[in-house]
Amino acid sequence: MASPSAATISSCISFKHRFGSSSTLSSFLELGSPSTTVSLMRPTNRPNVSCSLQTLQFPKQRLPSNDIATPNIAHPKDAANSSPPPPPSSTANKSVPHQWNLLQKTATMALDAVETALVSHERQHPLPNTADPRVQIVGNFAPVTEQPVQHSLPVSGKIPCCVQGVYIRNGANPLHEPVSGHHFFDGDGMVHAVQFKDGSASYACRFTETHRLVQERALGRPVFPKAIGELHGHSGIARLLLFYARGLFGLVDSSHGMGVANAGLVYFNGRLLAMSEDDLPYQVQVTPTGDLKTVGRYDFNGQLRSTMIAHPKLDPITGELFALSYDVVRKPYLKYFHFSPQGKKSPDVEIPLAQPTMMHDFAITENFVVIPDQQVVFKLPELIHGGSPVIYDKSKMSRFGILDRNATDASGIKWIETPDCFCFHLWNAWEEPETNEVIVIGSCMTPPDSIFNESDESLKSVLSEIRLNLKTGKSTRRPITSDSEQVNLEAGMVNRNMLGRKTRFAYLALAEPWPKVSGFAKVDLLTGKLRKYMYGDKRYGGEPLFLPRSPNSEKEDDGYILAFVHDEKEWKSELRIVNAMNLKLEATVKLPSRVPYGFHGTFINSKDLERQA
Repeated sequence: MASPSAATISSCISFKHRFGSSSTLSSFLELGSPSTTVSLMRPTNRPNVSCSLQTLQFPKQRLPSNDIATPNIAHPKDAANSSPPPPPSSTANKSVPHQWNLLQKTATMALDAVETALVSHERQHPLPNTADPRVQIVGNFAPVTEQPVQHSLPVSGKIPCCVQGVYIRNGANPLHEPVSGHHFFDGDGMVHAVQFKDGSASYACRFTETHRLVQERALGRPVFPKAIGELHGHSGIARLLLFYARGLFGLVDSSHGMGVANAGLVYFNGRLLAMSEDDLPYQVQVTPTGDLKTVGRYDFNGQLRSTMIAHPKLDPITGELFALSYDVVRKPYLKYFHFSPQGKKSPDVEIPLAQPTMMHDFAITENFVVIPDQQVVFKLPELIHGGSPVIYDKSKMSRFGILDRNATDASGIKWIETPDCFCFHLWNAWEEPETNEVIVIGSCMTPPDSIFNESDESLKSVLSEIRLNLKTGKSTRRPITSDSEQVNLEAGMVNRNMLGRKTRFAYLALAEPWPKVSGFAKVDLLTGKLRKYMYGDKRYGGEPLFLPRSPNSEKEDDGYILAFVHDEKEWKSELRIVNAMNLKLEATVKLPSRVPYGFHGTFINSKDLERQA
């Protein structure tokens, strides 16, 4: 499953956009060409932070009933539990229409007319399934409204005593219905939280109040373009130009980022961070009552000036946080950095790449970072030729870079080729000094770009062991499970107390029938033995979260699996707690409203909750 990361297949596009001396589209899209910088937004004394080519949304217009719009509530039973949206935030006042001057009002009328013509033109061409909202956000993939905290939820079974704290999961949840193309990863970030106190449970879900969402809520429609659903071909160029024009007139403001924060979650140095690789993280606070509150965009006290991918790695022993940032417009296309347990950032290490490459995930070991350089790349000139900028480059050789975690430059990186290998997610990595190898555990996906582009080939996601020999520079790869037990395994984790160290078990979503998740698997990475826990008839879920019983547990699998499950027959959702050792159900929390299928989650224990910044 994605993250949005997909949330978010984002790639860094600075919103001081580059045009050549002739200001032509071709010079804008010709990577590496000489350029000047034109500020499209209002002057600001804040440092410029690179943004990404991520889920760019478009101004909303009501579509006829036979067109592509998808209702915000996908099922009549949702309406009974829905709550009204909150009022527009005061932080959006720069984009509130009643404060526009005459020039801005005139400009918005003209640009709206251009948009109407563009939408009319787009409707003459069928959308691919990967960008059709009638495919991407229907059923339990459809969005829900916010829910304030509700306490004392019904529980069957007994919540284990060690489950004290809050389980939180991120996901894509578009505030406004799409006017045109929309990919599931394009939705606004919404966090779902189940808090456990003394055997009782509460639930809340809230949008992460990104600058993008705040502006669109104030305007009452989407105005930011969507990188996956909309940025294809000539209409994608037109949408970008329309957005830039709105920025020139101050109708939208991207100077504070345009990300959706819908993919990953990490709790670090007293802060819960919601992330997608198109922006800085956003800090979200769990209130004492169990509700959720967005604190704001978090730049690590002015230290982070670029985007950060949605899968940073937290070392369970040292407490350090490791991360990457990638850019699709300018070199360096990739940077590596890390933070001390107290939040002090290291200098950026520029990783040399020949072309901008999608970098959704990576791995750490005790001494190294493991960086994938794979075959899904960004080629913005493809927009001119009518295609998608996200490309599966079959001529490129996939490889992994091994770099010392404390490196101050990339001169010591060792690249090892791994032919035809694309891992959207990496579950763990560790060192085996006796063989001079780094072992990487990931799900190898074919076709590599099948999440983003239509393909006649069925998606396969094969849990694999990749061995990188540091002495010979060679690699080997093998499927971990037998052919007879081969299933699509995507979205999951190992025991995070052992991240970067050798692990025996992985807990992964059974992504079948794709893109739904019918259960999860506990996989023995040594023997390949696979044990399944199925959610039941017409019941589907998402990423399983492994929660250790104790940091000091002697057995690696001594803990519990937490997962949201939705019953598509009864249209009800619940949280299940399953014993990770024997895969027996321990408790079920009945939730007061529907929880859509989503992305990644984490657990914050009760002591850490009390220490939130």
